[in-house]
Amino acid sequence: MLSLLLGLGLPTALHVYIGLRLFTAPGWPAPWAALGWGLLGLCYLVLLAGFRAARREPTGFSRAIQWGAYLWLGAFGVFLTAVLASDVVGAVLALSGTVTDMHALARGRAAAVLGTVVPAVAFAFVTARGRARVERTTVALQDLGPGLDGLRVVQLSDVHVGPTLDGVWLQRVVEQVNALEPDLVAITGDLVDGSVDQLRDQMTPLASLRAPLGVYYVTGNHEFYHGARAWMAEVARLGITVLTNEHRVVERGGARLVVAGVTDHDAGHIDPPLESRPDLALAGAPPDVPRLLLAHQPRTALSLEGLRVDLQLSGHTHGGQIFPFMFFVKLQQPVVKGLATVAGTRVYTHRGTGYWGPPLRLGPAPEIAALTLVGTPRSGGDSSQA
Repeated sequence: MLSLLLGLGLPTALHVYIGLRLFTAPGWPAPWAALGWGLLGLCYLVLLAGFRAARREPTGFSRAIQWGAYLWLGAFGVFLTAVLASDVVGAVLALSGTVTDMHALARGRAAAVLGTVVPAVAFAFVTARGRARVERTTVALQDLGPGLDGLRVVQLSDVHVGPTLDGVWLQRVVEQVNALEPDLVAITGDLVDGSVDQLRDQMTPLASLRAPLGVYYVTGNHEFYHGARAWMAEVARLGITVLTNEHRVVERGGARLVVAGVTDHDAGHIDPPLESRPDLALAGAPPDVPRLLLAHQPRTALSLEGLRVDLQLSGHTHGGQIFPFMFFVKLQQPVVKGLATVAGTRVYTHRGTGYWGPPLRLGPAPEIAALTLVGTPRSGGDSSQA
């Protein structure tokens, strides 16, 4: 009971804080303050109901409640950030003597927050639910033979099919990928937010992915929340190669490339036999062949311990998903998005094709990465991004 009270206490207090700043302090004329408080209270109740609905058998009503809860969860974070920022600005103005009418200041702050956040949330919703942006990047790999020069690798990551992303949406993503005519497709984890029994039918579009050198998949942390072994078997059933601390060697025109994959960085905490093992994934790989490593979290690059990896493909960060949370991602991951060098290894961090939780993306748009691999002599330079 105590943990329940504590768990409810903070979100309740924060909702009250937002209401005081937006509806009480400005002194809006009737009935606007009461309407504001009523709407805020309704959103809070929907949020609580959504968490309860997630633990029950899904129905049309429970899905609608979950949609509302996820949407408000994201909007609440944006509102809270904006209200905090407005308080800081207001304090500075008051202390500097720039503004002396506190009532006018409170009303101006509230109007600024409402006028900014409401359209921002609407924009974030449209962005999250819209078509993924194709990000084209060229990466030079040492020792890549002429037969593989210009290899097109298309990466999906953090698809998160679940309560608010379904098979219809996934089919659109698959069509986008196939239209890029990839030579190889890499899926770097967090495909789902649910169990195989719940989402099997929604995942069938993945079987339509086409690439002459194969479609490869590694687990993310969310698979381990919903039965990683079952998901690995299901993805394999769909005709996709699951790389579980192992590698394959692909060949074209006499040139070869190692495609290796590891389980999620934290997999060992949930399923110890499936601990992430880059050393095992690369064991026996030909030493004179470039190596592509699929690893869900960018920080896997910090544990390569001298292993040769020419390019690591990762995701997990969502690019931050909702401003300003990308600044906090850096506390856990060495890179938030794009191409970077981490502990001597080049890492491409995908912004995510779907989203987690709130159907919002404020800042980083959903992504399908289209990477072109080109050869360079061992003494050659770095990579370019376009």
